Amino acid sequence: MIPITKPFFGPEEFRAVQLPLESGWVVQGSFVKKFEEMFSSFSGATFSIATTSCTTALHIAVAVLGLKAGDEVIVPAFTWVSTPNVVEYMGAKPIFCDIDLGNFNIDTEQIEGWITPKTVGIIPVHLFGLCADLNPVLEIAKKHQLWVVEDAACGFGAYYHGKHAGTFGEIGCFSFHPRKSITTGEGGMITTAKSEVDRLSRMLRDHGASRTDFDRNDSKSGFLLSEYNHLGYNYRMTDIQGALGCAQMERGKWILEEKSKRARLYDQMLENMNWLKIPAVPDGYIHGYQAYVCLFQPEPPALRNVEQLSRKRNDLMRRLEEKGIATRQGTHAPVIQGYYVEKYGLKPDQFPKAYLADRLSLTLPLYVQMTEVEQEMVCQALRKEFENG
Repeated sequence: MIPITKPFFGPEEFRAVQLPLESGWVVQGSFVKKFEEMFSSFSGATFSIATTSCTTALHIAVAVLGLKAGDEVIVPAFTWVSTPNVVEYMGAKPIFCDIDLGNFNIDTEQIEGWITPKTVGIIPVHLFGLCADLNPVLEIAKKHQLWVVEDAACGFGAYYHGKHAGTFGEIGCFSFHPRKSITTGEGGMITTAKSEVDRLSRMLRDHGASRTDFDRNDSKSGFLLSEYNHLGYNYRMTDIQGALGCAQMERGKWILEEKSKRARLYDQMLENMNWLKIPAVPDGYIHGYQAYVCLFQPEPPALRNVEQLSRKRNDLMRRLEEKGIATRQGTHAPVIQGYYVEKYGLKPDQFPKAYLADRLSLTLPLYVQMTEVEQEMVCQALRKEFENG
């Protein structure tokens, strides 16, 4: 079986997770702090704050920024469901904006059309490792006095005109799920240049505590509990995860380089398969290749033929699975998921590009252990099964 992805762990990771066990301090502690420092050094972020997931990082982000009931936040119509979910958590309303089918990211030309007097922010998503077009987003945000939170769940190693993802808006949020380039099993990271956001984020991830258990344990008067002046959450990363994150950061640059090599090899192997649109990387961007996501287009896709094309895609993916090759749709369109359809009465034709992406995106296996022979097997099977279909 050729899986869709596979984390890379070596002796360093196995040893790393033992260290907190040996110390006896397994909750948020020194290894989490070191992981945060390493992430800041890599990304160029002033502050990095570890959390339990990108979802909880996003939740803290919108809470820190004061999102409240009645507010509206613009989000892409094609993204993992947690992006709009965190807006819902606060009692606010996600306003969906369609995407650019050429890169799967938010269509910046449509954003201003969704702004109302209730709009307070924008959450652009750097999908699959390619940054959204941030300059127009930031210009619109400045013009309308909106905040920007970057959903950089897939953004490790992604750059936009020389700067790393997560360092443009008020806050950036990253994921360390096993499908990401570096992983802590589950885990997330908040990045910001604002000291007040850093301070509040650290408090909110720890029930609103004025100081952490680790800080109390490492100082005088540790026998007294912290003060709790904010309504917080339990979104703390464990030191076991932090230690694993440190080991992964040590090889992070190498992981990105290896995935990029394999992506370029796919580009070469697939260049004559015109029915499969491969990922594009515009000038000024560096793709992090969290995933290698293509668009299935044996004919120009549109709402009139999308269901027919989707059936062909699904049949192709099913036959590849029978051959031992895993594929996946890129992600889904929340605008066609039951919760949002029922609550807001949304229909696919309101967001045609997001709907096409949901039905026609196709992710190929990509991981550092993958060999050139395995990539050839994937591409040969793709060609054969498509022609036999």
